[in-house]
Amino acid sequence: MQEDRPPRPPFDRDAALIKVQAAEDAWNTRDPERVALAYTPDSVWRNRDVFLEGREEIVAFLTRKWERERDYALRKSLWAYDGDRIAVRFQYEWRDAEDRWWRAYGNELWEFDERGLMRRREASINDTPIAEADRRIRGPRRADERGSGIPLR
Repeated sequence: MQEDRPPRPPFDRDAALIKVQAAEDAWNTRDPERVALAYTPDSVWRNRDVFLEGREEIVAFLTRKWERERDYALRKSLWAYDGDRIAVRFQYEWRDAEDRWWRAYGNELWEFDERGLMRRREASINDTPIAEADRRIRGPRRADERGSGIPLR
């Protein structure tokens, strides 16, 4: 039997905010196995131009991602919610093998099952190079930063 992952739909604002922060916290661990547990066993993803199905593919994808995207740190922000769906915008920063820094900007559309597990994730993402001096995301949020938005640029 699958584990419940509260909060469960239908989402109100408070529940959606909890879900978004939980996702941000999990992704900032850079632990593919932990992150994959938030998704249904048959979850489907579109991540940029990559299409995945199921936890095994999610774990493999995230493992490759975090081997390539060093010092990855993420911020997510609630955009909208309705019933069993949540939309977020996000930014993350990472360093490549040549020590160049990047900021990724994107939007995600999430759909959940009745247990609060994500069954569908669609992510549109753009990367832009940044100078190390322009970094602003340096690890997981501190407690006093929770709930704060992320700037457009």
